[in-house]
Amino acid sequence: MTDARTLLLSGAAFKADPHPTYARLRAEAPVYCRVSRDGAARMWFLTRYADVAAALRDDRRFVKDADVTLGPAELLARPPAPPLYRLLTHHMLNTDGDAHARLRALVNKAFSARQVEQMELRLRTIAHDLLDRLVPRGMMDYVDDFALPFSIAVIAELLGIPSRDRHRFRAWSHILVAPSVDADRNERKTARLAQVMQDFVDYLQGIFAARRRAPQPDLITSLLEAEEAGDRLSTEELYSMILLLTVVGHETSVFLLANQTLTLLTHPTVLAAVRNDRSLITPVIEEVIRYDGPVERATMRFAAEEIELHGATIQRGDAVSLVLASAHRDARAFPQPDAFDLARVGARHLGFGLGAHYCLGAPLARLEARVALDILLDRLPAVQLAIPHSELRWQTNPIVRGPKHLPLRWEVPS
Repeated sequence: MTDARTLLLSGAAFKADPHPTYARLRAEAPVYCRVSRDGAARMWFLTRYADVAAALRDDRRFVKDADVTLGPAELLARPPAPPLYRLLTHHMLNTDGDAHARLRALVNKAFSARQVEQMELRLRTIAHDLLDRLVPRGMMDYVDDFALPFSIAVIAELLGIPSRDRHRFRAWSHILVAPSVDADRNERKTARLAQVMQDFVDYLQGIFAARRRAPQPDLITSLLEAEEAGDRLSTEELYSMILLLTVVGHETSVFLLANQTLTLLTHPTVLAAVRNDRSLITPVIEEVIRYDGPVERATMRFAAEEIELHGATIQRGDAVSLVLASAHRDARAFPQPDAFDLARVGARHLGFGLGAHYCLGAPLARLEARVALDILLDRLPAVQLAIPHSELRWQTNPIVRGPKHLPLRWEVPS
Protein backbone atom coordinates (compact mmCIF):
# COMPACT_ATOMS: atom_id res chain seq x y z
CA MET A 1 0.00 0.00 0.00
CA THR A 2 1.28 3.47 -0.86
CA ASP A 3 2.40 5.37 2.24
CA ALA A 4 0.93 8.89 2.50
CA ARG A 5 4.22 10.14 3.88
CA THR A 6 6.05 9.28 0.67
CA LEU A 7 3.76 11.22 -1.65
CA LEU A 8 3.56 14.95 -2.28
CA LEU A 9 0.42 16.16 -4.05
CA SER A 10 1.41 19.81 -4.10
CA GLY A 11 4.47 21.99 -4.53
CA ALA A 12 6.45 23.25 -7.51
CA ALA A 13 8.07 19.92 -8.44
CA PHE A 14 4.78 18.04 -8.30
CA LYS A 15 2.88 20.65 -10.32
CA ALA A 16 5.61 20.70 -12.97
CA ASP A 17 4.96 17.01 -13.64
CA PRO A 18 2.26 15.32 -11.54
CA HIS A 19 1.89 12.31 -13.83
CA PRO A 20 4.47 9.95 -12.25
CA THR A 21 2.78 10.44 -8.87
CA TYR A 22 -0.66 9.83 -10.34
CA ALA A 23 0.60 6.72 -12.15
CA ARG A 24 1.83 5.36 -8.83
CA LEU A 25 -1.53 6.05 -7.21
CA ARG A 26 -3.45 4.36 -10.03
CA ALA A 27 -1.26 1.28 -9.65
CA GLU A 28 -0.93 1.06 -5.86
CA ALA A 29 -3.70 3.09 -4.20
CA PRO A 30 -6.46 4.11 -6.64
CA VAL A 31 -8.59 5.23 -3.68
CA TYR A 32 -6.07 7.22 -1.67
CA CYS A 33 -6.74 8.95 1.65
CA ARG A 34 -5.19 12.11 3.05
CA VAL A 35 -5.95 13.04 6.67
CA SER A 36 -5.80 16.64 7.89
CA ARG A 37 -3.08 17.59 10.36
CA ASP A 38 -5.53 17.63 13.25
CA GLY A 39 -6.98 14.28 12.16
CA ALA A 40 -10.49 15.76 11.96
CA ALA A 41 -11.04 15.56 8.20
CA ARG A 42 -10.29 13.06 5.45
CA MET A 43 -9.97 13.61 1.73
CA TRP A 44 -10.00 10.74 -0.76
CA PHE A 45 -8.37 10.90 -4.19
CA LEU A 46 -9.88 8.77 -6.98
CA THR A 47 -7.36 8.38 -9.79
CA ARG A 48 -8.55 5.67 -12.20
CA TYR A 49 -10.69 6.59 -15.20
CA ALA A 50 -13.53 4.14 -14.50
CA ASP A 51 -13.86 5.26 -10.87
CA VAL A 52 -13.72 8.97 -11.71
CA ALA A 53 -16.28 8.59 -14.52
CA ALA A 54 -18.60 6.58 -12.27
CA ALA A 55 -18.37 9.16 -9.47
CA LEU A 56 -19.06 12.03 -11.89
CA ARG A 57 -22.26 10.27 -12.96
CA ASP A 58 -23.27 9.27 -9.42
CA ASP A 59 -24.71 12.49 -8.00
CA ARG A 60 -26.65 10.53 -5.36
CA ARG A 61 -23.65 9.18 -3.42
CA PHE A 62 -21.03 11.77 -4.46
CA VAL A 63 -22.71 15.10 -3.74
CA LYS A 64 -21.62 18.72 -4.15
CA ASP A 65 -23.42 20.16 -1.12
CA ALA A 66 -21.64 19.06 2.06
CA ASP A 67 -24.78 19.83 4.09
CA VAL A 68 -26.46 16.84 2.44
CA THR A 69 -24.07 14.57 4.34
CA LEU A 70 -24.94 15.99 7.78
CA GLY A 71 -27.68 14.87 10.16
CA PRO A 72 -30.07 17.31 11.89
CA ALA A 73 -27.93 17.56 15.03
CA GLU A 74 -24.76 18.13 12.97
CA LEU A 75 -26.45 20.89 10.99
CA LEU A 76 -27.58 22.62 14.20
CA ALA A 77 -24.09 22.39 15.72
CA ARG A 78 -22.41 23.91 12.67
CA PRO A 79 -21.68 27.66 12.96
CA PRO A 80 -23.61 29.79 10.44
CA ALA A 81 -21.78 30.98 7.35
CA PRO A 82 -21.12 34.73 6.99
CA PRO A 83 -23.85 36.53 4.99
CA LEU A 84 -21.50 37.46 2.13
CA TYR A 85 -20.35 33.84 1.83
CA ARG A 86 -23.96 32.67 1.58
CA LEU A 87 -24.66 35.35 -1.01
CA LEU A 88 -21.90 34.14 -3.31
CA THR A 89 -22.04 30.35 -2.96
CA HIS A 90 -25.65 29.50 -3.97
CA HIS A 91 -24.76 28.34 -7.46
CA MET A 92 -25.01 25.15 -9.48
CA LEU A 93 -21.60 23.77 -8.48
CA ASN A 94 -22.72 23.59 -4.85
CA THR A 95 -26.15 22.01 -5.29
CA ASP A 96 -27.56 18.57 -5.99
CA GLY A 97 -30.74 16.84 -7.11
CA ASP A 98 -33.86 18.96 -7.58
CA ALA A 99 -32.13 22.16 -6.44
CA HIS A 100 -29.43 21.71 -9.06
CA ALA A 101 -31.93 20.80 -11.78
CA ARG A 102 -33.96 23.92 -10.99
CA LEU A 103 -30.94 26.25 -11.22
CA ARG A 104 -29.70 24.59 -14.37
CA ALA A 105 -33.10 24.93 -16.05
CA LEU A 106 -33.19 28.64 -15.26
CA VAL A 107 -29.63 29.30 -16.43
CA ASN A 108 -29.82 26.97 -19.40
CA LYS A 109 -32.61 29.11 -20.80
CA ALA A 110 -30.39 32.19 -20.58
CA PHE A 111 -27.11 30.50 -21.58
CA SER A 112 -28.29 29.12 -24.88
CA ALA A 113 -26.06 27.45 -27.48
CA ARG A 114 -27.43 29.88 -30.07
CA GLN A 115 -26.24 32.81 -27.99
CA VAL A 116 -22.75 31.31 -27.84
CA GLU A 117 -22.62 30.56 -31.57
CA GLN A 118 -23.51 34.14 -32.39
CA MET A 119 -20.41 35.33 -30.53
CA GLU A 120 -17.79 33.90 -32.93
CA LEU A 121 -17.37 37.05 -35.00
CA ARG A 122 -17.02 39.15 -31.87
CA LEU A 123 -14.48 36.71 -30.41
CA ARG A 124 -12.42 36.98 -33.56
CA THR A 125 -12.47 40.77 -33.36
CA ILE A 126 -11.32 40.68 -29.71
CA ALA A 127 -8.46 38.30 -30.57
CA HIS A 128 -7.31 40.39 -33.53
CA ASP A 129 -7.42 43.60 -31.47
CA LEU A 130 -5.18 42.03 -28.84
CA LEU A 131 -2.71 40.71 -31.41
CA ASP A 132 -2.63 44.04 -33.25
CA ARG A 133 -0.90 45.44 -30.17
CA LEU A 134 1.27 42.40 -29.56
CA VAL A 135 2.61 41.40 -32.98
CA PRO A 136 4.97 44.41 -33.38
CA ARG A 137 6.63 43.58 -30.04
CA GLY A 138 8.06 40.24 -31.17
CA MET A 139 7.37 38.66 -27.78
CA MET A 140 4.66 38.23 -25.18
CA ASP A 141 3.59 36.33 -22.12
CA TYR A 142 0.74 34.36 -23.69
CA VAL A 143 -1.05 34.00 -20.33
CA ASP A 144 -0.99 37.65 -19.21
CA ASP A 145 -0.94 39.36 -22.60
CA PHE A 146 -3.44 37.26 -24.54
CA ALA A 147 -5.24 34.36 -22.80
CA LEU A 148 -6.29 36.31 -19.70
CA PRO A 149 -7.52 39.51 -21.40
CA PHE A 150 -9.16 37.48 -24.17
CA SER A 151 -11.07 35.24 -21.75
CA ILE A 152 -12.06 38.15 -19.50
CA ALA A 153 -13.28 40.11 -22.51
CA VAL A 154 -15.33 37.15 -23.75
CA ILE A 155 -17.13 36.50 -20.46
CA ALA A 156 -17.61 40.23 -19.88
CA GLU A 157 -19.05 40.56 -23.37
CA LEU A 158 -21.43 37.67 -22.72
CA LEU A 159 -22.54 39.05 -19.35
CA GLY A 160 -22.75 42.64 -20.55
CA ILE A 161 -19.98 44.12 -18.38
CA PRO A 162 -18.73 47.47 -19.79
CA SER A 163 -15.21 47.25 -21.22
CA ARG A 164 -14.01 49.95 -18.80
CA ASP A 165 -14.75 47.62 -15.85
CA ARG A 166 -13.12 44.42 -17.13
CA HIS A 167 -9.87 45.01 -15.25
CA ARG A 168 -11.91 45.03 -12.02
CA PHE A 169 -13.41 41.63 -12.81
CA ARG A 170 -9.95 40.26 -13.49
CA ALA A 171 -8.70 41.43 -10.08
CA TRP A 172 -11.81 40.27 -8.26
CA SER A 173 -11.78 36.80 -9.76
CA HIS A 174 -8.10 36.32 -8.91
CA ILE A 175 -8.85 36.96 -5.23
CA LEU A 176 -12.25 35.29 -5.01
CA VAL A 177 -10.92 31.98 -6.37
CA ALA A 178 -8.18 31.90 -3.71
CA PRO A 179 -10.25 30.44 -0.83
CA SER A 180 -10.41 27.09 -2.62
CA VAL A 181 -6.63 26.80 -2.55
CA ASP A 182 -5.59 28.58 0.66
CA ALA A 183 -7.03 27.01 3.78
CA ASP A 184 -4.68 28.84 6.19
CA ARG A 185 -5.80 32.40 5.53
CA ASN A 186 -4.59 34.94 8.10
CA GLU A 187 -6.74 37.81 9.37
CA ARG A 188 -5.39 40.29 6.83
CA LYS A 189 -6.19 37.97 3.93
CA THR A 190 -9.62 37.20 5.34
CA ALA A 191 -10.39 40.91 5.68
CA ARG A 192 -9.17 41.51 2.13
CA LEU A 193 -11.39 38.71 0.85
CA ALA A 194 -14.41 40.12 2.67
CA GLN A 195 -13.76 43.56 1.19
CA VAL A 196 -13.44 42.17 -2.33
CA MET A 197 -16.66 40.20 -1.92
CA GLN A 198 -18.42 43.37 -0.74
CA ASP A 199 -17.01 45.39 -3.67
CA PHE A 200 -18.17 42.67 -6.08
CA VAL A 201 -21.69 42.66 -4.62
CA ASP A 202 -21.91 46.48 -4.60
CA TYR A 203 -20.84 46.62 -8.24
CA LEU A 204 -23.37 44.01 -9.31
CA GLN A 205 -26.16 45.82 -7.46
CA GLY A 206 -25.53 48.81 -9.72
CA ILE A 207 -25.44 46.65 -12.86
CA PHE A 208 -28.65 44.82 -11.90
CA ALA A 209 -30.45 48.12 -11.24
CA ALA A 210 -29.34 49.48 -14.61
CA ARG A 211 -30.52 46.34 -16.44
CA ARG A 212 -33.90 46.42 -14.72
CA ARG A 213 -34.34 50.02 -15.89
CA ALA A 214 -33.06 49.34 -19.40
CA PRO A 215 -32.75 45.65 -20.43
CA GLN A 216 -29.90 44.78 -22.81
CA PRO A 217 -29.21 41.78 -25.08
CA ASP A 218 -26.79 40.23 -22.57
CA LEU A 219 -26.66 37.36 -20.10
CA ILE A 220 -27.20 39.49 -16.99
CA THR A 221 -30.51 40.73 -18.43
CA SER A 222 -31.39 37.14 -19.38
CA LEU A 223 -30.64 35.94 -15.84
CA LEU A 224 -32.75 38.72 -14.33
CA GLU A 225 -35.62 37.73 -16.62
CA ALA A 226 -35.04 33.96 -16.49
CA GLU A 227 -38.13 32.07 -15.46
CA GLU A 228 -39.10 28.40 -15.56
CA ALA A 229 -42.55 27.18 -14.51
CA GLY A 230 -43.14 30.42 -12.58
CA ASP A 231 -39.82 30.16 -10.73
CA ARG A 232 -37.01 32.73 -10.76
CA LEU A 233 -33.49 33.04 -9.42
CA SER A 234 -33.36 34.33 -5.85
CA THR A 235 -31.09 37.23 -4.93
CA GLU A 236 -28.44 34.87 -3.52
CA GLU A 237 -28.64 32.61 -6.57
CA LEU A 238 -28.28 35.56 -8.94
CA TYR A 239 -25.11 36.91 -7.30
CA SER A 240 -23.67 33.41 -6.96
CA MET A 241 -24.35 32.62 -10.61
CA ILE A 242 -22.51 35.72 -11.81
CA LEU A 243 -19.54 34.84 -9.60
CA LEU A 244 -19.55 31.28 -10.93
CA LEU A 245 -19.65 32.44 -14.55
CA THR A 246 -17.01 35.11 -13.96
CA VAL A 247 -14.46 32.99 -12.10
CA VAL A 248 -15.00 29.51 -13.54
CA GLY A 249 -16.00 30.96 -16.90
CA HIS A 250 -12.62 32.50 -17.51
CA GLU A 251 -10.09 30.79 -15.22
CA THR A 252 -10.41 27.43 -16.98
CA SER A 253 -10.52 29.05 -20.42
CA VAL A 254 -7.23 30.86 -19.78
CA PHE A 255 -5.41 27.62 -19.14
CA LEU A 256 -7.13 25.70 -21.92
CA LEU A 257 -5.74 28.33 -24.30
CA ALA A 258 -2.30 28.29 -22.66
CA ASN A 259 -2.07 24.50 -22.50
CA GLN A 260 -3.12 23.98 -26.11
CA THR A 261 -0.52 26.51 -27.27
CA LEU A 262 2.21 24.97 -25.14
CA THR A 263 1.30 21.43 -26.21
CA LEU A 264 1.45 22.28 -29.91
CA LEU A 265 4.75 24.14 -29.55
CA THR A 266 6.25 21.05 -27.92
CA HIS A 267 4.79 18.76 -30.64
CA PRO A 268 6.08 20.43 -33.82
CA THR A 269 4.89 17.68 -36.18
CA VAL A 270 1.32 18.09 -34.95
CA LEU A 271 1.66 21.87 -35.10
CA ALA A 272 2.75 21.71 -38.75
CA ALA A 273 -0.19 19.47 -39.58
CA VAL A 274 -2.67 21.85 -37.93
CA ARG A 275 -1.18 24.84 -39.73
CA ASN A 276 -1.88 23.11 -43.06
CA ASP A 277 -5.29 21.68 -42.13
CA ARG A 278 -7.41 23.79 -39.81
CA SER A 279 -10.06 21.06 -39.59
CA LEU A 280 -7.63 19.44 -37.13
CA ILE A 281 -8.25 22.21 -34.59
CA THR A 282 -11.30 20.40 -33.22
CA PRO A 283 -9.46 17.14 -32.44
CA VAL A 284 -6.54 19.22 -31.09
CA ILE A 285 -8.83 20.86 -28.51
CA GLU A 286 -10.33 17.55 -27.39
CA GLU A 287 -6.95 15.82 -27.13
CA VAL A 288 -5.42 18.77 -25.25
CA ILE A 289 -8.22 18.53 -22.68
CA ARG A 290 -7.32 14.87 -22.20
CA TYR A 291 -3.54 15.17 -22.46
CA ASP A 292 -3.03 18.30 -20.35
CA GLY A 293 -6.40 19.85 -19.60
CA PRO A 294 -6.95 23.03 -17.58
CA VAL A 295 -8.85 21.23 -14.79
CA GLU A 296 -6.55 18.90 -12.86
CA ARG A 297 -9.16 17.88 -10.29
CA ALA A 298 -12.93 18.23 -10.45
CA THR A 299 -14.61 20.46 -7.88
CA MET A 300 -15.02 18.69 -4.55
CA ARG A 301 -17.57 15.97 -3.88
CA PHE A 302 -18.66 14.62 -0.51
CA ALA A 303 -19.73 11.09 0.36
CA ALA A 304 -23.45 11.09 1.15
CA GLU A 305 -23.16 7.59 2.62
CA GLU A 306 -20.49 5.02 3.43
CA ILE A 307 -18.88 3.85 0.18
CA GLU A 308 -16.69 0.77 -0.31
CA LEU A 309 -14.28 1.02 -3.23
CA HIS A 310 -11.17 -1.08 -3.97
CA GLY A 311 -11.02 -2.26 -0.35
CA ALA A 312 -11.21 1.25 1.08
CA THR A 313 -14.11 2.65 3.11
CA ILE A 314 -15.06 6.24 2.40
CA GLN A 315 -17.06 7.49 5.38
CA ARG A 316 -20.17 9.64 5.12
CA GLY A 317 -19.12 13.28 4.97
CA ASP A 318 -15.60 12.60 3.71
CA ALA A 319 -14.35 14.87 0.91
CA VAL A 320 -13.68 13.14 -2.41
CA SER A 321 -11.38 14.59 -5.08
CA LEU A 322 -11.82 13.23 -8.62
CA VAL A 323 -8.42 13.56 -10.29
CA LEU A 324 -9.15 14.20 -13.96
CA ALA A 325 -5.48 14.57 -14.87
CA SER A 326 -4.83 11.07 -13.60
CA ALA A 327 -7.95 9.53 -15.15
CA HIS A 328 -6.90 10.95 -18.52
CA ARG A 329 -3.56 9.13 -18.37
CA ASP A 330 -5.07 5.77 -17.36
CA ALA A 331 -3.93 3.06 -19.80
CA ARG A 332 -7.07 1.09 -18.97
CA ALA A 333 -9.04 3.75 -20.87
CA PHE A 334 -6.48 5.26 -23.26
CA PRO A 335 -3.87 3.22 -25.16
CA GLN A 336 -0.46 4.93 -24.92
CA PRO A 337 -1.94 7.61 -22.64
CA ASP A 338 1.23 9.70 -22.44
CA ALA A 339 1.23 10.30 -26.20
CA PHE A 340 -0.50 13.29 -27.79
CA ASP A 341 -2.55 11.63 -30.53
CA LEU A 342 -5.10 13.44 -32.73
CA ALA A 343 -6.34 10.11 -34.13
CA ARG A 344 -7.28 8.81 -30.68
CA VAL A 345 -10.54 6.86 -30.49
CA GLY A 346 -12.38 5.09 -27.69
CA ALA A 347 -12.95 6.59 -24.25
CA ARG A 348 -13.96 10.24 -24.07
CA HIS A 349 -12.20 12.77 -21.89
CA LEU A 350 -13.89 13.92 -18.68
CA GLY A 351 -12.76 17.54 -18.86
CA PHE A 352 -16.31 18.92 -18.92
CA GLY A 353 -17.68 16.35 -16.48
CA LEU A 354 -20.49 13.85 -16.98
CA GLY A 355 -24.12 13.51 -16.00
CA ALA A 356 -26.12 16.17 -14.17
CA HIS A 357 -23.12 18.44 -13.63
CA TYR A 358 -21.85 18.41 -17.23
CA CYS A 359 -20.29 21.82 -17.85
CA LEU A 360 -22.83 24.32 -19.16
CA GLY A 361 -19.98 26.43 -20.55
CA ALA A 362 -18.44 23.68 -22.71
CA PRO A 363 -19.61 25.19 -26.04
CA LEU A 364 -18.14 28.58 -25.13
CA ALA A 365 -14.84 27.05 -23.96
CA ARG A 366 -14.50 25.13 -27.22
CA LEU A 367 -15.33 28.24 -29.26
CA GLU A 368 -12.73 30.33 -27.40
CA ALA A 369 -10.08 27.65 -27.92
CA ARG A 370 -10.88 27.28 -31.62
CA VAL A 371 -10.88 31.02 -32.34
CA ALA A 372 -7.72 31.69 -30.32
CA LEU A 373 -5.75 28.91 -32.00
CA ASP A 374 -6.94 29.69 -35.51
CA ILE A 375 -5.99 33.36 -35.23
CA LEU A 376 -2.67 32.63 -33.52
CA LEU A 377 -1.70 30.38 -36.43
CA ASP A 378 -2.71 33.11 -38.90
CA ARG A 379 -1.00 36.02 -37.19
CA LEU A 380 2.13 34.34 -35.77
CA PRO A 381 3.17 31.58 -38.18
CA ALA A 382 6.66 31.25 -36.67
CA VAL A 383 5.87 31.61 -32.98
CA GLN A 384 7.97 29.58 -30.54
CA LEU A 385 8.69 29.22 -26.84
CA ALA A 386 10.97 31.97 -25.55
CA ILE A 387 12.38 29.87 -22.68
CA PRO A 388 13.10 26.15 -22.23
CA HIS A 389 10.11 24.10 -21.16
CA SER A 390 11.96 23.13 -17.96
CA GLU A 391 11.97 26.79 -16.84
CA LEU A 392 8.19 27.14 -16.87
CA ARG A 393 6.50 27.58 -13.50
CA TRP A 394 3.05 26.14 -12.88
CA GLN A 395 -0.10 27.30 -11.12
CA THR A 396 -0.21 26.08 -7.52
CA ASN A 397 -4.02 25.93 -7.38
CA PRO A 398 -4.75 22.18 -6.98
CA ILE A 399 -7.81 22.40 -9.23
CA VAL A 400 -6.17 24.26 -12.11
CA ARG A 401 -3.50 22.92 -14.46
CA GLY A 402 -1.49 25.47 -16.44
CA PRO A 403 1.69 27.59 -16.56
CA LYS A 404 1.84 30.80 -14.56
CA HIS A 405 3.47 32.44 -17.55
CA LEU A 406 4.08 31.31 -21.13
CA PRO A 407 6.77 33.47 -22.79
CA LEU A 408 6.62 33.37 -26.60
CA ARG A 409 8.72 35.05 -29.28
CA TRP A 410 8.63 35.51 -33.05
CA GLU A 411 10.29 37.49 -35.80
CA VAL A 412 8.65 40.88 -36.26
CA PRO A 413 7.59 41.43 -39.87
CA SER A 414 9.72 44.11 -41.49
